[in-house]
Amino acid sequence: MVSPGILLVDKPAGLTSHDVVARVRRAFGTRKVGHAGTLDPMATGLLVIGLEGATRLLTYVVGVDKTYEATIRLGQSTGTDDADGEILARATEASWTGVTPERIAEGVRALTGAISQVPSSVSAIKVDGRRAYDLVRAGEEVVLKARSVTVSRFDVTDRRAGDGTLDLDVVVDCSSGTYIRSLARDLGADLGVGGHLTALRRTRVGDFDVADAVDLDGLADARLLSPAAAAARVLDPLSVSAADARDLRHGKRLIGQATRLRGSLAAAIDEDGVLVGVVEKRGDDLKSTMNMPEVAQ
Repeated sequence: MVSPGILLVDKPAGLTSHDVVARVRRAFGTRKVGHAGTLDPMATGLLVIGLEGATRLLTYVVGVDKTYEATIRLGQSTGTDDADGEILARATEASWTGVTPERIAEGVRALTGAISQVPSSVSAIKVDGRRAYDLVRAGEEVVLKARSVTVSRFDVTDRRAGDGTLDLDVVVDCSSGTYIRSLARDLGADLGVGGHLTALRRTRVGDFDVADAVDLDGLADARLLSPAAAAARVLDPLSVSAADARDLRHGKRLIGQATRLRGSLAAAIDEDGVLVGVVEKRGDDLKSTMNMPEVAQ
């Protein structure tokens, strides 16, 4: 029997996140596998994957902030805002006149902090129950609503001039739901030369780092993070007694213990180091909002 746990995988380019999940299912011999946060086929990097009962933890991983390394190509616009799309427009020689290092820095600053961002039309966002990218592929026009996101870091680390293009290597720290393709598109539009993404790598998801991930060839020897260890990276850990753990598992409240929580949620971990579940404040009490299955972990 497969033990529940969290697996960190370094996704290669050319595979979908679903492809990776399928490989993990085969490697571990279980159907109960899920991931926290899709990566496009062209993207590489960190996928946080849950197995068995640990899939319940993925809800709390999805919303954490993330770090990406990317390359933005200025001077070309594509239909998908990345290199997989057809080039729709190329910058003229005259349009490059005002694209100075100072002007690029201004454009980057304008896309840093709390911003309103329109996701790419080929994103996985659902419109009337269907994925936006499916609608686009079916020939339908899709205009998604702007959403508020936070880009806490947007650094240009290198630049390379090409034939009518300028590539910028960037590092971005951002809130969940931020589209790096949209940053590339919007920076190019602001500079008047167009832009799209040519490379994307996710290096961090909350406190999970791609340096600790395995590649697909290493799945057979991969070690899982226990649910308790993984939950403690996402939520504040809360030690509970055996009696309290039993009450939480039976749906009972922990009377008068709300003051033990610093935030709104915590990972309840019993005396044996086993994750009981996730608890939340209910008035002066604590109540379980998610219980882990009672199996050996």
